[in-house]
Amino acid sequence: MLVLSRKLNERIIVGDDIVISVVEVRGDQVKLGIEAPRHVKVYRQEVFDAIQDENRRAAEAPATLPDLGLPNTKE
Repeated sequence: MLVLSRKLNERIIVGDDIVISVVEVRGDQVKLGIEAPRHVKVYRQEVFDAIQDENRRAAEAPATLPDLGLPNTKE
C-alpha cells in the first residue's frame, strides 16, 4: 500500500485520468473529491462490500420461477 500525506487542496493523480483532491479537513474527517471518467466506478468501501454481498447471495439463491398456471406444452 502506498501511503501519502496531502494538505488541503493538494491532489493525487492515479493513472492518466483520475484525480483525487483533499477538499476539506475538519477534525478527524477528511473530505476527498474524485474526478474520474464515467466508466470508472468509485465506491465507498462499505457500499462496495454491500454490493459484493448482495451479488454473492443472488448467485447462491435457487433460480425458481413462479407457477403461472399455464398449460404444459412439453408433450
